[in-house]
Amino acid sequence: MLYVNKLSLNIPDTKKLRVVVIGGGFGGVNLVKKLSKKNFQVVLLDRQNYNGFWPLLYQVATAGLEPDSIAEPLRKMFGKGYDDFHFRLVRVTSVNPTTNTITTTLGDLTYDYLVIATGTKSNYFGNEKIKQFALPLKRMRHALELRSQILQVFEQANMIKDETIRQGLLNIVIAGAGPTGVELAGALSEMRKYVLPRDYPGIDFRKMNIYVVEGLDRVLPLMSSQASRKSHRYLQEMGIVIKLNTKVDSYDGEVVKFSDGNEIPTQTLIWAAGVTGIIINGLPHETIAGGRILVNELNQVMGLDNIFAIGDIALMRSKKYPKGHPGIAQPAIQQGKHLAQNLNRLFRNKQMKPFNYFDKGTLAIIGRSRAVADLPGNIHLSGFLAWMTWLIVHIYYSIGFRNKLVVLSNWIYRFFTYQRGNRLIIRPFVRTEDMEGQEFVKRNQEE
Repeated sequence: MLYVNKLSLNIPDTKKLRVVVIGGGFGGVNLVKKLSKKNFQVVLLDRQNYNGFWPLLYQVATAGLEPDSIAEPLRKMFGKGYDDFHFRLVRVTSVNPTTNTITTTLGDLTYDYLVIATGTKSNYFGNEKIKQFALPLKRMRHALELRSQILQVFEQANMIKDETIRQGLLNIVIAGAGPTGVELAGALSEMRKYVLPRDYPGIDFRKMNIYVVEGLDRVLPLMSSQASRKSHRYLQEMGIVIKLNTKVDSYDGEVVKFSDGNEIPTQTLIWAAGVTGIIINGLPHETIAGGRILVNELNQVMGLDNIFAIGDIALMRSKKYPKGHPGIAQPAIQQGKHLAQNLNRLFRNKQMKPFNYFDKGTLAIIGRSRAVADLPGNIHLSGFLAWMTWLIVHIYYSIGFRNKLVVLSNWIYRFFTYQRGNRLIIRPFVRTEDMEGQEFVKRNQEE
């Protein structure tokens, strides 16, 4: 039994400067790693107790990897050598810049410096029906729910004779043709070709349709035109149906309706069409723009000297990036490291230095030996070379030596066998109408 009313943050008093970091993603973790252990007390707050390598989340959703191969417990990451580091599994509800205090579900905490690294959540653009029934892919629980949903619909399709109902189970619609949508579509296509026919010999998987729907005029709209054209061709070669200049108007859990008037029956609509920042209450209204927090070149929240924002939540406008930095891992990693250096400079009464983003390029994988890469120096790769680059980069940035080995061994196994070994429906779930935010209310079917 949890004694919720007896819990508190229980952070020890300190004579050091206290840095409170909200969010244990790429930005928050890299900040904590680089902060001086002697000069600061560091408090990291998050609603989950692990840091995940989210670029591989879609592989968890498609039974390619297990969750623990792309995640690492935060307490393990900051154990030995972090004597005045304190992690708390808690949700932050508001911040008070006047009193330098944050409020959490377990009480208040004062700070000397506050770093907001809360990241983003799915953006449904105000469409409550889509929010209610679509499946997002932003967190680990989303990936596990999606994996269960995908496997459940095939189990159901295997037991249904009605062709109309069966087709609705076999149709999968992905809203959004960014890296997540494209990579997910490629993974599902390979499952359709190599894995599912072995598991379900009674289903004709030539009737399984995978749709990618994009509101703009090309796939991978944030990458180069070369990468976009190549990816489009790869997707078509893999039998994926692409609908451009088309938006999802509504979804009731059974039928997707599009802006062009067409409809597709499906039990699975995957939402990868947009994100918005996770904003904490209490920040001045003028610091929020487009669902993100406005920051200057030092990552300071506009008008607040001791509050910073980094990663996807931060909107740092410049001539080169008038809409802010791209929502990928590298800006968050670099901002986290740079802000740690600036806080160390502040402690030594030195002037902080502005942040300059070094674009290391953008990668997207569509399937076996099919990938695209936009690299520095206006270099564009595709095919096997881009695929190998993608593999090397993702192994390099995976969290922890064990995870690198696990991911690599899984990929080698899949390369030679075409198999995915994690096709487990651990906890079946159903949607209900009693939902809060993006949470699905799950019920074990055996209970």
